Amino acid sequence: MSSNSSNFLVLLKTFTESLERAFAANDIEVLKADYDAARASDNDKKTALHQAFRDMLLTKSEDIPAIEGFISFAVNSCRKDMTVATMPVVLLGDIFDAVTLDRAEQIFTYVENNVAIWKEEFFFTACKHNLLRMCNDLLRRLSRSQNTVFCGRILLFLAKFFPFSERSGLNIISEFNLENITEYGMDGNEMIVEQLSGGADAEVDGEAEENKLKIDYNLYCKFWALQDFFRNPNQCYSKVQWKTFETHAKSVLSAFSSFKLEEHRASSTTSKAIDATAAAHCPMEEDEIRESGHFFAKFLTNPKLLSLQLSDSNFRRSVLVQFLILFQYLNSTVKFKAETHVLTQAQSDWLKETETQVYQLIEESPPNGKKFANTARHMLLREELWNSWKNEGCKEFKRPEAVLEDTGSTATGGGGGTASTGSTTTSGSGRPPAKRPRKPLGDLIRDATRQGKFYMGNPEITRLWNLCPDNLQACKGTDRNFLPSLETYLENPKEKQDPSFEWRALRLLARQSPHFFTLFNTPSYKVSDYLESVRKKIQKDKLDIKLEHAIQEETAPTNAEQPEAEGEGLVGEEEQEQMDTELLKTEQLTPEDKNTHKTLAVTKEQLSELAPSIGRDWKKLATKLGYGADEIQYFESEHGTVAEQCCHLLTLWFDDDMDASLDNLAYILEGLDMIPAADAVKQMIALLSEKVEEVSE
Repeated sequence: MSSNSSNFLVLLKTFTESLERAFAANDIEVLKADYDAARASDNDKKTALHQAFRDMLLTKSEDIPAIEGFISFAVNSCRKDMTVATMPVVLLGDIFDAVTLDRAEQIFTYVENNVAIWKEEFFFTACKHNLLRMCNDLLRRLSRSQNTVFCGRILLFLAKFFPFSERSGLNIISEFNLENITEYGMDGNEMIVEQLSGGADAEVDGEAEENKLKIDYNLYCKFWALQDFFRNPNQCYSKVQWKTFETHAKSVLSAFSSFKLEEHRASSTTSKAIDATAAAHCPMEEDEIRESGHFFAKFLTNPKLLSLQLSDSNFRRSVLVQFLILFQYLNSTVKFKAETHVLTQAQSDWLKETETQVYQLIEESPPNGKKFANTARHMLLREELWNSWKNEGCKEFKRPEAVLEDTGSTATGGGGGTASTGSTTTSGSGRPPAKRPRKPLGDLIRDATRQGKFYMGNPEITRLWNLCPDNLQACKGTDRNFLPSLETYLENPKEKQDPSFEWRALRLLARQSPHFFTLFNTPSYKVSDYLESVRKKIQKDKLDIKLEHAIQEETAPTNAEQPEAEGEGLVGEEEQEQMDTELLKTEQLTPEDKNTHKTLAVTKEQLSELAPSIGRDWKKLATKLGYGADEIQYFESEHGTVAEQCCHLLTLWFDDDMDASLDNLAYILEGLDMIPAADAVKQMIALLSEKVEEVSE
């Protein structure tokens, strides 16, 4: 342990002497030679040299140019790999801790001017945390109200040093500085009221009388109460707070509009002796404002100063710009805003009108009002771009990669190997090769039209668009139909209890089968039972169709062998037309209609059973079915009893009408309020349906 400490002390003494000689001669090679000649490990040598730099720096705390040169010398030693990369920043932190704030502000100029060095890859990764810690230590020592400029310089340096996407320097979740509270006389005590109502000094009263601006306690409170809304804009989304803000804003802007500044008033300086606090708000020339450099981070809320403040062009502009910033936030889309933070249409309209009024007041405020208004409008427009960047997650900015120009290889001659003159000129000039001129858009469209194609502006989109001439027909193609067949889908036993399966099955049934639109007399309380019955009917129809095809194939050869009788193939035009009509009616029947006619066929005996239930109301039924008075009279003349007349009517209707069925008959009887007859028909339908199901099983 003692040997290690003795070696460190020896190295420290050697490097201290060498550092003094090298720094005096401003030659880093002197220090490099002694560093390489020392017999010790690199870690021990770097530690000793690091301590030598820190000890020597404290001896130069009074000479600022020497300090700056010494830090630059330390930077060169880092590049020679004699010390760690963090040593220059550590030295800066030591010197800032050892000097006063005035000297620290002067030394910080060196830090600002060499921001390019700190951003080098060699120093940035190692020094960024040390630099941030050093700046934060300085900010803790400074007063934001008295050292405002120095604080701003430190923050600007950090903004230049760190990249835009550095999370530590971003207000990611859009928080507000709620600690920035503007205090003013809200108690309304007698002294404040007296100051505002006329009990102030005669000098201030004379100035107020000259300005012709009346300041009362209400305007004073409303004016400074607006600062709380500027501090926390989210209050405006509350209905009660919005009413307060709207009222206060109207009063303040009305006061600004009623008292407009004139050019000579804004440019003249007051000749009266007022205190230093009030002098900061007196109107001055634009050049004087720029050269003076006196700014205040906090508003002065003394009631005596309000009339002077409202007469000050700079003060008025700062308040109006606060309005614009608030309006922009309320109207903009911020990622971390609450869902309830939305303005109504009336509030948005009021903001637009008030924003126009604010810009007009800025333009009327001398000097250079229109120029200042355009500058403010441009800055707020740029803020919208930054807001969009934050909403997208603060993506890192990257420099676009430089495009390397391909100068091409040198063209050689046939046998001599010498470069041609044209190629030498092209490669030597460094200019990119000339681009081929593009065809005009009209020519491209014309050529595509001649070929029966469409030109879409992009080669790939044009190719895809012209794969099929008729895009609608391409969408109807069989390769675009991804629906399964109804039979295949219903035969899957795994998902039959799944509600989504039942819903899809009903959709397929409505699309591919007429069974979906048939009337079932046996109510089913489960969709699964209904789908199962439909599946059985589809299978039965499929078997019937196969059976019909088989019968037709067997009977076709037999019919072909039989000789045709004379005149048997000759039919009249009327008979042929009637046969075509009957065939067309048969072809138009859906499978369900054919099945219903076949399974629920009604005999004359069954109609005779239904006739008594209809009774004497059969004439009303005949009229509903479309029979005329002469036909009804014919039924009466042909049959003597009411039951026979009704049976004849029903028989004729079932034979002649294609829509005649027991279901339709029950529906018609219910419409005629013949409920007993309708119930009798429904009972017969139920009996026939049971018989059909027994036969099918």
